[in-house]
Parts: sequence; structure tokens; C-alpha cells
Amino acid sequence: MNKFTSILFLFFFSLLQAQETYTINGVIKDESSNETLYGVNILVTDLNSGVVSNEYGFYSLKLPKGSHNLIISYIGYQEQSITIVIDRNSTFNFSLIESSENLEEIVITSNSQRSNIRGPEMSVNRLDINTIQKLPVVFGEADVVKSLLLLPGVSNAGEGSSGFNVRGGAVDQNLILLDEATIYNSSHLFGLFSVFNPDAIKNLKLYKGGIPAKYGGRVSSVLEIFQKDGNSKEFKANGGIGIISSRILAEGPIVQDKGSFLIGGRSSYAHLFLKLTENDNTAYFYDLNTKLSYRLDNSNTLLFSGYFGRDVFNISDSFKNTYGNAVFNLRWNHVLTDNIFTNLSVIYSDYYYGLTLDFVEFNWNSGIKNLNLKYDFSQYVSDNLSLEYGIQNTYYEFNPGEIEPSTPTSGIIDYKLTKKYAFETAVYLSAEQQLSDNLTAEYGLRFSNFFRLGQDELNIYNNDQAVIFNNDFKIYEGALPIDSKFLKKSKVEKYFQALEPRLALAFSLSNNQSIKISYNRMTQYLHLITNTSSPTPLDIWAPSGKYIDPQILDQVALGYFRNLKEDVYSLEIEGFYKKIKNRINYIDGANLIANNAIEQVILPGKARAYGLELLLKKNKGAFTGWFAYTLSKSEQKTPSRTALETGINNGTWYNTAYDKTHDISITASYELSEKWQVNSTFNYQTGLPTTYPNAQYNFESLVIPVYSARNSERLPAYHRLDISATYTPAKNKNRDFKSSWNFGIYNLYGRRNAVSLSFRNNEDSNMNEAVRLSIFGIIPSVTYNFKF
Repeated sequence: MNKFTSILFLFFFSLLQAQETYTINGVIKDESSNETLYGVNILVTDLNSGVVSNEYGFYSLKLPKGSHNLIISYIGYQEQSITIVIDRNSTFNFSLIESSENLEEIVITSNSQRSNIRGPEMSVNRLDINTIQKLPVVFGEADVVKSLLLLPGVSNAGEGSSGFNVRGGAVDQNLILLDEATIYNSSHLFGLFSVFNPDAIKNLKLYKGGIPAKYGGRVSSVLEIFQKDGNSKEFKANGGIGIISSRILAEGPIVQDKGSFLIGGRSSYAHLFLKLTENDNTAYFYDLNTKLSYRLDNSNTLLFSGYFGRDVFNISDSFKNTYGNAVFNLRWNHVLTDNIFTNLSVIYSDYYYGLTLDFVEFNWNSGIKNLNLKYDFSQYVSDNLSLEYGIQNTYYEFNPGEIEPSTPTSGIIDYKLTKKYAFETAVYLSAEQQLSDNLTAEYGLRFSNFFRLGQDELNIYNNDQAVIFNNDFKIYEGALPIDSKFLKKSKVEKYFQALEPRLALAFSLSNNQSIKISYNRMTQYLHLITNTSSPTPLDIWAPSGKYIDPQILDQVALGYFRNLKEDVYSLEIEGFYKKIKNRINYIDGANLIANNAIEQVILPGKARAYGLELLLKKNKGAFTGWFAYTLSKSEQKTPSRTALETGINNGTWYNTAYDKTHDISITASYELSEKWQVNSTFNYQTGLPTTYPNAQYNFESLVIPVYSARNSERLPAYHRLDISATYTPAKNKNRDFKSSWNFGIYNLYGRRNAVSLSFRNNEDSNMNEAVRLSIFGIIPSVTYNFKF
């Protein structure tokens, strides 16, 4: 008996020893600035396990008692190898040193080259900021959104257009986050520039599919952008001077090694040259980025960030248009336990649109505001399991528009469209788990609720149908309200809820190749009311409610990923299919501007998109770049509600306004020497769908055109070649000042890409003719960049 007891005791003691583990955690930063680093790989070589730092640089690992070798690696930084001995829960902070030989390379990653094989994350792209700053773009201004257009599955509506389309989705279906705050319009000057100052950006990540449960509210993509925290070691400044715009950014310590500030600004000034001519028109933009960071102790950090931007158009002092975003975010990062990291955020976002027409003496104002309170948790349960969970609450105020007199003598009477209010909540739980040596999964569930609140006036229609079908003329038209009601905004007028499951699986075929599959359901409660394929400042956001149901997406994706020749090359191939319920469409002749009963011109429909994406990259060497190809289809359908109706386009599927069959992007960079680097991009896209008149008839001396089916025609194919060269003078070793010159040519061979085609009667021949509208020809640019 004693012998049995001893054996049992030794068994349990050895089991206890085997299970004795401790937690290490910490923050990974840049050695020169204390900037936290996102996506750093921490590999435990003796256990063949590891973790990646989160967006605030935090990591946590559970390790057995004893000695372990860690390798810390991050693109653009020197790799570190360190041996640690642990016998208790411990904190290890690491500082990485920039690797100068890697800084000059253009690198595009979907993850680090190794973790993108084993990790379940797919349909995700990151662009290195150095890449964005060197790509040739119009007017020589580095542009985040235009850089995204070089990725597979991402396009836009052409030159001079705002926003971007992802996998056949509309621009309003993209959730754009700057330091967690929603950006409702991502463009300056109607798409010529983006609102993001590349000098202020730390991380950029685009989710096209396989979207984690922490994100919701849009059904196409999530673009997540974080600003730099600021340098807490020493004062630094950098900027650039271009042909039509310039920028400056400064950062430095508030309290050495504990607190920092960052402030940056941009402005265009091409309108100043117009003052030298007889042209009274002006068009310019300006924006401001700011961030304050203060580390209270090793477990608590406070951050405040903000962005403010405005665009201004003036036409002969009789027309003035002002619009832009303003966002603020106050965050508290807290290490709750050794393996739980939390982030509490209070976020305010405001998109404003203003219009002044002096010749009729009135002002027009509209916009959308939201206040968001969110609390997110990251828990590192074990080496094989990590959790993310949290709660999000957002209050919305929609101002569709209001008119007021601009002068005391104006004959305009104050008129306000009915304001709308809504409240959205969500809770989510997401897990990433290594199920076996070859199989890793990311799975989660999001539960969202949307409360459409009361408003001053809500129309009531017969049978709740705001749109009726005129059988005599075979057209849809707005119904007449039979009554209206008033409901306090503290009351709920309509309630929606949705379960949104997410799943992604990665099966490693070897260390260099894997197969991945993902599924996600997402719900979008907001709708952009627009009659263009590219958003304009006059567009209005509207909430789901009694007459508008939320959009619901189901998307699946399957991909093959492979690294070749010691990660010099990488290949990604993905196929996707997605369908969307309740995608709104507009009846023929819909009036969208200043419409207080928008429900009278819209009908619910559905959309679908499917395609194949290929991305081949060369990641190392003097010559780097990538080839991206997308083959896809994007369609929409609005069927009839009854047997007597026709539906839109006779209830058949038709091309969306942003459907592109073929989309090719080639990006190349070659380092000629330590001083010179050349870059080029080539784009080819199938022409955008459009609707042309295919016949005409005369009625009482009027020529009436007859149009073909919706979007059954196409504009000519779009293609363009851009080149640039960057010259970096040798640095004076006795000075910290660095500079470079960027020379570029946009549209090198002068392709006149059509933005639209219009038709007119030729006065000489009296025959109909098509007129092509194109915006840009050959555009040279020069930008001087500096840093000290």
C-alpha cells in the first residue's frame, strides 16, 4: 500500500511539474522613438510556438518554467535573438532597431512571410508606408487610397473619383477607421487626394474577407488605419513640398520616455496661382492630424488622437462648397492581468457638408454625427488559444439637410428635412486556436442590435408601401402618405438584431504552403443615398428603419498561399463568392437631393459578386514589386413584388456601376544605387458599365432619347502607366537632416481615359455624336521631402 501511494504521489508530482507554466508579457517598441510596433513576431524556437503583438504593441505568452530562446522579428527592423529564464510571471519589453538595408525596399505583405502561411488570416493586405510614399501618383502626392487600388480585388470608379470598391462592393460598404474613428468620406477634392497623411500613419490593414468578429457595420471591407503615437525620446520633424500641396509633421516628448505628442498638417495651394489670372474660382483642402500619448505606468497608457479636414470650393464668389471630417478618440490601454490586455475608447465622428449659393441667397447644411463607446479585451489563454471579446455602443444623428437664408433680404424661408436618430450596440467573441500542427482556426460570433429612434415626422403609407407601381405607364412612382406620426427620439420606432458568425481555417501543407477557407456574415444598418457610382459630398447617409431594411452579407473565400525560394517570392490565389440581401436600388427618375421622403424612390433588391484574385510578389532584392490580377463579376437585381410589376430592369440581374471583368496592376521598384530608386505602376481595367441611348423619337419638336437596359454598355477600357524616380543625397554624418527628391510622370503615354460619354447633335452634320470626357493627360510632378 505504501509503495502504491509513493508511486501515485510521484506521478501526480511529475504531472504538476510538467504543467508548471508562467506568463510573460510586454510591449515591443521602436528603439529610436518608443513607437509601439504592431504585428511583430515573437517566436519561441525550442517550443516552435509564438505570438504576434497587437495594434498597441502588446504581447503575452505562456511558457514552461526554465530557459527559452526567443526570436523577435519585424519587417524593416533587425532581428533579435534573446535567451530568457523564467520561474515566475514576468514582463519583458523589447526595443527593435531599424535595419537600414530593408528600409529602402518596397514591401507589400499580407502578413510576415512565415506567419501568412500558418495563420488563419486571409483576404487581408498591409501596405508598407515606405511603399506608399514612393509610388508614382497624380500631382506627386503620396496617397493611401490610390495605393490600395494596386491590390487584387480593389478598384474605384476611375480618375477623379472618391472612395474605393472591394470585391464588387459599393463604396458605402467599406468601414474606414482612423484610430478606431469612422471616416465617412475618405477623399479630398472629389477623389484627387485621400484624407490620410502618410507621414502620420503607423499601420494600415485592409480586410477584404474573413473579417474578425470585432468589426461590423459594413458588408464589403474594413480599412483599419492607426496614427503614430509620437516620439517620446527626441524631437523629430519631416514633411514635403510639392507642386500643388505641402505637408509638415512634428513629434517629440512631453515627458521623456513617458509622454509624446504628434501634430501634422497638409494644405493645397494651387488656388493661389489662380489669383494671378482673371479666374475667380478656387479649390483647395487642408487637414490636421494630432495625437497625445502618456504612459502612466507599465500597465496603463492614455492616448488622445484627432483629425480635422476641410475642402473648400468657390466659384466666382457666388457658389461656395465646404465639406469634411472631424474625429476624436480618447483611449485607455490597460494591462488587466498578465495575459489580458484591454482598450477602452470614447470616439466622436462628424461628417459635415455645407453649401452657400449667394445668387439665390441661401445656405445648405447636412451631415452625420456619431458617438461611440467601446471596450475591447485581448486574452492570451495559452500558446494555442487567444481570445478577443468586447462591447460596442454607437449613437447616430443624421441631418439630411436644412436650408436657411444667407442674407437679411433673402426670400428663402427656413426649411429643415427631418432629422433621424439611431442607436447601435454589439457584443462579440472571437478565438484564434491552433487545433493541430497543421490546422489553425479563427472563429467567432458577433451579436448586433440596431434601434431606429423616433423623429419629428414619419410618413404612413397604405399597406406600408412607399413606392407603388403605375400599371398604366409601367413605371414605379412614390406613393402619397395617408398620414404621419410624431415619435420622441427617446422611443424606439424600429428594432433590428442580427447574429453574425465568422470562421477561417488554415491547413498547412508544409512550412511554405497552405490552403485557407473563410466564411463571414455581416450586417450593415446604414445606407448611402447617392445617384453616382462614386460618392460626392452631397450624398446623404440614412439609417435602416420602417421602410429600409439592413443589408446582410454572406461571403465565402478559398485560397492557396505559398512562399518560394526562401521567401524571395510569394504567391496568393483566392476565389470568393458573396451575396447581399436588401441592397437598395432607385426607381427611374428618382429625385435624391433634398428629398424628405427618400423611401418614395427606393426599392429593396439584392446583389452578388464572385471572382478570382491572384497576387505574385517579389519581396527581396534590388528589384521588388508585385503583379495583381482580378477576374470578377458584380451584379444587382431588384425583382418585382407582385405579378403585375416589372421590377427594375425587368427584374433581371444587371451589372453594378462598379463591375469590372478584368483588373490588372503591375508595380515595380528598382534600386539603381544608394542614391537613386525608380518605381513604376501599370493599370488595366475593363471599362465601367454605363447606360447609353440606343434610339430616339420626335415629339412636338422635341428629340426624346430611348435608353438601353441598365448598365448594359461599357466605357472604353482604362489603362495607364506611371513612373517615378527618387533621389536621396548622401547624408552629412554630422547632421540629422535627411532629404530626397521625387520626380514623377503620371499617365506617361497620355491615355485619354473616359470618365463618361455623352451624346449630342453635331451642328455641322446634324448627326448624333459621342463626346468623351477625360480628366488627366500627362502630369509631371516634383516633390521635395525632408526629415530632421
